[in-house]
Amino acid sequence: MRLEHIVFHHLKRCKGRAAFLVIGLLIGVSTVVTMLSLSDALGRKAQHELENFGANIVITPHNDQLELSYGGIQLGGVNLVSKEISETSLGKIDSIPNRRNVAAIAPKVLGVIQAGGRDVMLMGVDPGVEFNLKRWWSIDGRPVAQGRELVAGALVAQSLGLKLGDQLMIQNQQFEIVGVLSKTGSQDDQLLISPLQTAQNLLTKPGVVSLVEIAALCHDCPVDDMVKQLQTVLPDADVQAVQQVVKTRMHALDQFRLFAWGVAVTVILIGALLVFVTMMGSISERTREIGIYRAIGYRRSHVLRLILVEAGIVSAIAGVSGYLVGVLATVCGLPLLEGGHASWQWDPLLAAGAVIAAIIVGLLAAIQPALRASRLDPSEALRAL
Repeated sequence: MRLEHIVFHHLKRCKGRAAFLVIGLLIGVSTVVTMLSLSDALGRKAQHELENFGANIVITPHNDQLELSYGGIQLGGVNLVSKEISETSLGKIDSIPNRRNVAAIAPKVLGVIQAGGRDVMLMGVDPGVEFNLKRWWSIDGRPVAQGRELVAGALVAQSLGLKLGDQLMIQNQQFEIVGVLSKTGSQDDQLLISPLQTAQNLLTKPGVVSLVEIAALCHDCPVDDMVKQLQTVLPDADVQAVQQVVKTRMHALDQFRLFAWGVAVTVILIGALLVFVTMMGSISERTREIGIYRAIGYRRSHVLRLILVEAGIVSAIAGVSGYLVGVLATVCGLPLLEGGHASWQWDPLLAAGAVIAAIIVGLLAAIQPALRASRLDPSEALRAL
Protein backbone atom coordinates (compact mmCIF):
# COMPACT_ATOMS: atom_id res chain seq x y z
CA MET A 1 0.00 0.00 0.00
CA ARG A 2 1.36 3.39 -0.96
CA LEU A 3 1.92 6.01 1.73
CA GLU A 4 -0.45 8.44 0.00
CA HIS A 5 -3.26 5.88 0.19
CA ILE A 6 -2.63 5.46 3.92
CA VAL A 7 -2.77 9.23 4.39
CA PHE A 8 -6.07 9.65 2.52
CA HIS A 9 -7.55 6.64 4.32
CA HIS A 10 -6.62 8.10 7.70
CA LEU A 11 -7.99 11.55 6.85
CA LYS A 12 -11.21 9.95 5.66
CA ARG A 13 -11.44 7.89 8.84
CA CYS A 14 -10.67 10.82 11.15
CA LYS A 15 -12.76 13.53 9.52
CA GLY A 16 -13.38 15.37 12.77
CA ARG A 17 -9.69 15.84 13.56
CA ALA A 18 -8.90 16.80 9.96
CA ALA A 19 -11.74 19.35 9.95
CA PHE A 20 -10.47 20.79 13.25
CA LEU A 21 -7.00 21.25 11.78
CA VAL A 22 -8.39 22.82 8.61
CA ILE A 23 -10.58 25.25 10.55
CA GLY A 24 -7.70 26.26 12.82
CA LEU A 25 -5.40 27.13 9.92
CA LEU A 26 -8.29 28.50 7.84
CA ILE A 27 -9.04 31.14 10.47
CA GLY A 28 -5.41 32.23 10.48
CA VAL A 29 -5.07 32.37 6.71
CA SER A 30 -8.41 34.12 6.18
CA THR A 31 -7.53 36.73 8.81
CA VAL A 32 -4.21 37.45 7.11
CA VAL A 33 -5.81 37.65 3.66
CA THR A 34 -8.63 39.90 4.91
CA MET A 35 -6.35 42.35 6.71
CA LEU A 36 -3.83 42.57 3.87
CA SER A 37 -6.55 42.83 1.20
CA LEU A 38 -8.30 45.61 3.11
CA SER A 39 -5.09 47.57 3.60
CA ASP A 40 -4.19 47.09 -0.09
CA ALA A 41 -7.65 48.23 -1.25
CA LEU A 42 -7.57 51.30 1.00
CA GLY A 43 -4.04 52.09 -0.14
CA ARG A 44 -5.05 51.92 -3.80
CA LYS A 45 -8.05 54.13 -3.12
CA ALA A 46 -5.85 56.69 -1.36
CA GLN A 47 -3.40 56.57 -4.27
CA HIS A 48 -6.24 57.10 -6.75
CA GLU A 49 -7.45 60.12 -4.78
CA LEU A 50 -3.97 61.59 -4.59
CA GLU A 51 -3.49 61.10 -8.33
CA ASN A 52 -6.83 62.59 -9.35
CA PHE A 53 -7.89 65.10 -6.71
CA GLY A 54 -6.01 68.32 -6.18
CA ALA A 55 -2.47 69.55 -6.49
CA ASN A 56 0.71 68.35 -4.80
CA ILE A 57 2.85 71.40 -5.69
CA VAL A 58 2.03 75.11 -5.76
CA ILE A 59 4.14 77.72 -7.58
CA THR A 60 3.69 81.34 -6.47
CA PRO A 61 5.55 84.61 -7.12
CA HIS A 62 8.54 85.07 -4.85
CA ASN A 63 7.69 87.14 -1.75
CA ASP A 64 10.09 88.00 1.08
CA GLN A 65 7.27 89.04 3.44
CA LEU A 66 5.53 86.66 5.83
CA GLU A 67 1.79 86.30 5.33
CA LEU A 68 -0.07 87.49 8.44
CA SER A 69 -3.07 85.21 8.15
CA TYR A 70 -4.27 81.85 9.37
CA GLY A 71 -7.33 79.87 8.31
CA GLY A 72 -8.42 82.70 6.03
CA ILE A 73 -8.33 85.30 8.85
CA GLN A 74 -6.17 88.31 8.08
CA LEU A 75 -4.26 89.42 11.19
CA GLY A 76 -2.49 92.37 9.67
CA GLY A 77 -0.78 93.72 6.61
CA VAL A 78 -2.03 93.83 3.07
CA ASN A 79 -2.11 90.65 1.02
CA LEU A 80 -1.07 91.77 -2.46
CA VAL A 81 0.82 90.06 -5.25
CA SER A 82 3.60 92.47 -6.12
CA LYS A 83 4.65 90.59 -9.23
CA GLU A 84 3.31 87.80 -11.36
CA ILE A 85 4.69 84.74 -13.12
CA SER A 86 5.18 84.93 -16.86
CA GLU A 87 3.19 82.37 -18.82
CA THR A 88 6.13 81.78 -21.12
CA SER A 89 8.30 80.65 -18.20
CA LEU A 90 5.88 77.76 -17.52
CA GLY A 91 7.29 76.01 -20.56
CA LYS A 92 10.41 75.33 -18.50
CA ILE A 93 8.41 72.85 -16.42
CA ASP A 94 8.66 70.43 -19.35
CA SER A 95 12.42 70.41 -18.99
CA ILE A 96 12.62 68.99 -15.44
CA PRO A 97 13.88 65.37 -15.15
CA ASN A 98 10.64 64.21 -13.47
CA ARG A 99 8.32 65.73 -16.07
CA ARG A 100 6.74 62.29 -16.66
CA ASN A 101 5.37 62.46 -13.10
CA VAL A 102 3.47 65.70 -13.77
CA ALA A 103 -0.20 64.88 -14.38
CA ALA A 104 -1.59 68.42 -14.68
CA ILE A 105 -0.38 72.04 -14.78
CA ALA A 106 -3.11 74.49 -13.76
CA PRO A 107 -2.19 78.20 -14.10
CA LYS A 108 -4.41 80.85 -12.48
CA VAL A 109 -4.62 84.62 -12.52
CA LEU A 110 -6.25 86.44 -9.60
CA GLY A 111 -7.51 89.96 -9.07
CA VAL A 112 -10.31 92.13 -7.70
CA ILE A 113 -13.09 93.43 -9.93
CA GLN A 114 -16.31 95.39 -9.47
CA ALA A 115 -19.40 93.25 -10.01
CA GLY A 116 -22.92 94.10 -8.89
CA GLY A 117 -21.63 97.11 -6.99
CA ARG A 118 -19.25 95.04 -4.85
CA ASP A 119 -15.60 94.05 -4.89
CA VAL A 120 -15.29 90.42 -5.92
CA MET A 121 -12.25 88.20 -6.45
CA LEU A 122 -11.95 86.99 -10.05
CA MET A 123 -9.96 83.85 -10.87
CA GLY A 124 -9.01 83.03 -14.44
CA VAL A 125 -8.30 79.37 -15.15
CA ASP A 126 -7.54 76.98 -17.97
CA PRO A 127 -10.99 75.30 -18.13
CA GLY A 128 -9.73 72.06 -19.66
CA VAL A 129 -7.29 71.53 -16.77
CA GLU A 130 -8.85 73.26 -13.75
CA PHE A 131 -12.22 71.55 -13.75
CA ASN A 132 -10.57 68.15 -14.18
CA LEU A 133 -8.13 68.88 -11.37
CA LYS A 134 -10.87 70.03 -8.96
CA ARG A 135 -13.04 66.97 -9.35
CA TRP A 136 -14.67 67.51 -5.98
CA TRP A 137 -16.32 70.66 -7.36
CA SER A 138 -20.03 70.19 -7.92
CA ILE A 139 -21.44 72.66 -10.43
CA ASP A 140 -25.04 73.48 -11.12
CA GLY A 141 -24.78 74.07 -14.84
CA ARG A 142 -21.48 73.58 -16.65
CA PRO A 143 -17.86 74.77 -16.46
CA VAL A 144 -16.75 77.84 -18.37
CA ALA A 145 -15.50 77.20 -21.89
CA GLN A 146 -14.34 80.45 -23.46
CA GLY A 147 -15.24 84.08 -23.89
CA ARG A 148 -17.58 85.92 -21.51
CA GLU A 149 -18.69 83.06 -19.30
CA LEU A 150 -18.53 82.81 -15.51
CA VAL A 151 -18.93 80.20 -12.79
CA ALA A 152 -19.96 81.80 -9.50
CA GLY A 153 -18.89 80.49 -6.10
CA ALA A 154 -21.66 79.70 -3.63
CA LEU A 155 -21.14 82.80 -1.44
CA VAL A 156 -20.74 85.15 -4.42
CA ALA A 157 -23.92 83.81 -5.99
CA GLN A 158 -25.79 84.26 -2.71
CA SER A 159 -24.42 87.75 -2.09
CA LEU A 160 -25.11 89.05 -5.61
CA GLY A 161 -28.33 87.10 -6.09
CA LEU A 162 -26.93 85.23 -9.07
CA LYS A 163 -28.42 82.09 -10.56
CA LEU A 164 -27.85 79.95 -13.61
CA GLY A 165 -28.37 81.87 -16.86
CA ASP A 166 -28.16 85.37 -15.32
CA GLN A 167 -26.25 88.20 -16.98
CA LEU A 168 -23.60 90.14 -15.03
CA MET A 169 -21.99 93.42 -16.10
CA ILE A 170 -18.23 93.72 -15.53
CA GLN A 171 -16.35 96.73 -16.89
CA ASN A 172 -19.18 97.48 -19.34
CA GLN A 173 -19.03 93.92 -20.65
CA GLN A 174 -21.89 91.46 -20.28
CA PHE A 175 -21.06 88.02 -18.91
CA GLU A 176 -23.30 84.97 -18.61
CA ILE A 177 -23.44 82.81 -15.48
CA VAL A 178 -23.09 79.31 -16.95
CA GLY A 179 -22.56 77.53 -13.62
CA VAL A 180 -22.94 77.96 -9.87
CA LEU A 181 -20.44 76.16 -7.66
CA SER A 182 -21.91 74.21 -4.76
CA LYS A 183 -20.60 75.23 -1.35
CA THR A 184 -17.12 73.87 -0.68
CA GLY A 185 -16.31 75.52 2.65
CA SER A 186 -13.15 77.01 1.12
CA GLN A 187 -12.11 80.25 -0.57
CA ASP A 188 -13.54 78.88 -3.82
CA ASP A 189 -16.99 79.93 -2.54
CA GLN A 190 -15.95 83.59 -2.79
CA LEU A 191 -14.74 83.54 -6.40
CA LEU A 192 -16.00 84.35 -9.84
CA ILE A 193 -14.28 81.93 -12.23
CA SER A 194 -13.65 82.76 -15.88
CA PRO A 195 -11.41 81.52 -18.71
CA LEU A 196 -7.78 82.49 -18.18
CA GLN A 197 -7.40 84.88 -21.12
CA THR A 198 -10.68 86.63 -20.31
CA ALA A 199 -9.54 87.27 -16.73
CA GLN A 200 -6.13 88.49 -17.92
CA ASN A 201 -7.84 91.07 -20.14
CA LEU A 202 -10.22 92.23 -17.39
CA LEU A 203 -7.39 92.53 -14.84
CA THR A 204 -4.96 94.03 -17.37
CA LYS A 205 -2.50 91.22 -16.72
CA PRO A 206 -1.79 89.91 -20.21
CA GLY A 207 0.62 86.99 -20.44
CA VAL A 208 1.05 86.51 -16.67
CA VAL A 209 -0.42 84.24 -13.98
CA SER A 210 -0.69 84.66 -10.21
CA LEU A 211 0.03 81.06 -9.26
CA VAL A 212 0.34 77.58 -10.72
CA GLU A 213 -0.88 74.30 -9.22
CA ILE A 214 0.81 71.07 -10.27
CA ALA A 215 -0.61 67.60 -9.67
CA ALA A 216 1.91 64.76 -9.45
CA LEU A 217 0.98 61.52 -11.17
CA CYS A 218 1.38 59.16 -8.21
CA HIS A 219 1.22 59.30 -4.41
CA ASP A 220 4.80 58.08 -3.92
CA CYS A 221 6.45 60.25 -6.60
CA PRO A 222 9.62 62.10 -5.51
CA VAL A 223 7.72 65.31 -4.76
CA ASP A 224 10.65 66.82 -2.84
CA ASP A 225 12.95 66.24 -5.80
CA MET A 226 10.37 67.74 -8.15
CA VAL A 227 10.16 70.84 -5.94
CA LYS A 228 13.94 71.30 -6.18
CA GLN A 229 13.87 70.80 -9.93
CA LEU A 230 11.06 73.34 -10.36
CA GLN A 231 12.85 75.83 -8.13
CA THR A 232 15.92 75.50 -10.35
CA VAL A 233 14.07 76.22 -13.61
CA LEU A 234 11.87 78.92 -11.99
CA PRO A 235 14.32 80.82 -9.75
CA ASP A 236 12.04 83.88 -9.41
CA ALA A 237 9.14 81.85 -7.99
CA ASP A 238 8.45 80.05 -4.72
CA VAL A 239 7.73 76.33 -5.09
CA GLN A 240 6.09 74.49 -2.21
CA ALA A 241 4.84 70.93 -1.77
CA VAL A 242 1.38 70.46 -0.28
CA GLN A 243 2.21 67.35 1.75
CA GLN A 244 0.34 67.52 5.04
CA VAL A 245 -2.85 65.79 3.91
CA VAL A 246 -0.95 63.28 1.79
CA LYS A 247 1.45 62.31 4.57
CA THR A 248 -1.33 62.10 7.17
CA ARG A 249 -3.38 59.77 4.99
CA MET A 250 -0.47 57.54 4.05
CA HIS A 251 0.75 57.43 7.67
CA ALA A 252 -2.68 56.20 8.76
CA LEU A 253 -2.58 53.50 6.09
CA ASP A 254 0.93 52.48 7.13
CA GLN A 255 -0.27 52.14 10.72
CA PHE A 256 -3.19 50.02 9.53
CA ARG A 257 -0.82 47.77 7.57
CA LEU A 258 1.43 47.42 10.61
CA PHE A 259 -1.58 46.47 12.72
CA ALA A 260 -2.69 44.01 10.01
CA TRP A 261 0.69 42.30 10.02
CA GLY A 262 0.70 42.15 13.83
CA VAL A 263 -2.72 40.48 13.90
CA ALA A 264 -1.71 38.18 11.03
CA VAL A 265 1.45 36.95 12.75
CA THR A 266 -0.41 36.39 16.03
CA VAL A 267 -3.18 34.39 14.38
CA ILE A 268 -0.70 32.33 12.33
CA LEU A 269 1.25 31.46 15.49
CA ILE A 270 -1.97 30.36 17.16
CA GLY A 271 -2.79 28.24 14.10
CA ALA A 272 0.68 26.66 14.18
CA LEU A 273 0.29 25.85 17.88
CA LEU A 274 -3.09 24.28 17.13
CA VAL A 275 -1.54 22.07 14.44
CA PHE A 276 1.28 21.08 16.77
CA VAL A 277 -0.99 20.09 19.65
CA THR A 278 -3.42 18.24 17.39
CA MET A 279 -0.66 16.32 15.62
CA MET A 280 0.93 15.38 18.94
CA GLY A 281 -2.41 14.02 20.11
CA SER A 282 -2.81 12.15 16.84
CA ILE A 283 0.62 10.53 17.23
CA SER A 284 -0.26 9.35 20.74
CA GLU A 285 -3.51 7.81 19.51
CA ARG A 286 -1.80 6.14 16.52
CA THR A 287 1.02 4.50 18.49
CA ARG A 288 -0.18 0.98 17.69
CA GLU A 289 -0.77 1.82 14.02
CA ILE A 290 2.73 3.26 13.66
CA GLY A 291 4.17 0.24 15.49
CA ILE A 292 2.54 -2.08 12.97
CA TYR A 293 3.94 -0.05 10.07
CA ARG A 294 7.43 -0.27 11.59
CA ALA A 295 7.03 -4.01 12.28
CA ILE A 296 6.14 -4.81 8.67
CA GLY A 297 9.17 -3.02 7.33
CA TYR A 298 8.38 0.69 7.15
CA ARG A 299 11.49 2.76 7.83
CA ARG A 300 11.66 5.93 9.93
CA SER A 301 11.72 8.04 6.77
CA HIS A 302 8.45 6.43 5.69
CA VAL A 303 6.74 7.29 8.99
CA LEU A 304 8.15 10.83 8.85
CA ARG A 305 6.87 11.24 5.32
CA LEU A 306 3.49 9.82 6.32
CA ILE A 307 2.93 12.46 9.01
CA LEU A 308 4.28 15.35 6.93
CA VAL A 309 2.20 14.47 3.86
CA GLU A 310 -0.90 14.37 6.05
CA ALA A 311 -0.04 17.78 7.53
CA GLY A 312 0.74 19.18 4.07
CA ILE A 313 -2.60 18.07 2.60
CA VAL A 314 -4.55 19.52 5.51
CA SER A 315 -2.55 22.76 5.33
CA ALA A 316 -3.07 23.10 1.57
CA ILE A 317 -6.83 22.67 1.98
CA ALA A 318 -6.76 25.24 4.79
CA GLY A 319 -4.71 27.64 2.65
CA VAL A 320 -7.08 27.53 -0.33
CA SER A 321 -10.19 27.69 1.87
CA GLY A 322 -8.70 30.46 4.00
CA TYR A 323 -7.89 32.56 0.95
CA LEU A 324 -11.44 32.20 -0.40
CA VAL A 325 -12.95 33.04 2.99
CA GLY A 326 -10.59 36.04 3.31
CA VAL A 327 -11.60 37.33 -0.13
CA LEU A 328 -15.28 36.94 0.78
CA ALA A 329 -14.74 38.81 4.06
CA THR A 330 -12.89 41.57 2.21
CA VAL A 331 -15.61 41.99 -0.41
CA CYS A 332 -18.26 42.12 2.34
CA GLY A 333 -16.22 44.48 4.51
CA LEU A 334 -15.16 47.06 1.92
CA PRO A 335 -18.65 48.61 1.53
CA LEU A 336 -18.49 49.44 5.25
CA LEU A 337 -15.21 51.34 4.79
CA GLU A 338 -14.45 54.56 2.92
CA GLY A 339 -18.08 55.02 1.91
CA GLY A 340 -17.98 51.86 -0.21
CA HIS A 341 -15.68 53.40 -2.86
CA ALA A 342 -12.72 51.08 -2.26
CA SER A 343 -12.65 47.95 -4.42
CA TRP A 344 -11.00 44.52 -4.20
CA GLN A 345 -8.61 43.41 -6.91
CA TRP A 346 -7.23 39.95 -7.62
CA ASP A 347 -3.66 39.61 -6.37
CA PRO A 348 -2.02 36.37 -7.55
CA LEU A 349 0.94 36.90 -5.20
CA LEU A 350 -1.36 37.08 -2.17
CA ALA A 351 -3.27 33.99 -3.32
CA ALA A 352 -0.11 31.95 -3.86
CA GLY A 353 1.44 33.35 -0.68
CA ALA A 354 -1.59 32.38 1.41
CA VAL A 355 -1.49 28.75 0.24
CA ILE A 356 2.30 28.43 0.47
CA ALA A 357 2.39 30.09 3.91
CA ALA A 358 -0.33 27.73 5.20
CA ILE A 359 1.62 24.68 3.94
CA ILE A 360 4.89 25.92 5.43
CA VAL A 361 3.32 26.70 8.80
CA GLY A 362 1.55 23.34 8.85
CA LEU A 363 4.73 21.43 7.98
CA LEU A 364 6.87 23.32 10.49
CA ALA A 365 4.32 22.68 13.23
CA ALA A 366 4.19 18.98 12.29
CA ILE A 367 7.95 18.36 12.12
CA GLN A 368 8.42 17.67 15.84
CA PRO A 369 5.41 15.31 16.10
CA ALA A 370 6.58 13.57 12.90
CA LEU A 371 10.09 13.09 14.29
CA ARG A 372 8.60 11.72 17.51
CA ALA A 373 6.48 9.26 15.52
CA SER A 374 9.45 8.11 13.43
CA ARG A 375 11.47 7.38 16.58
CA LEU A 376 8.86 5.07 18.12
CA ASP A 377 10.29 1.67 19.05
CA PRO A 378 8.24 -0.99 17.19
CA SER A 379 8.48 -3.46 20.05
CA GLU A 380 7.14 -0.94 22.59
CA ALA A 381 4.40 0.16 20.23
CA LEU A 382 3.30 -3.46 19.65
CA ARG A 383 3.04 -4.12 23.38
CA ALA A 384 -0.05 -1.89 23.35
CA LEU A 385 -1.86 -4.42 21.11
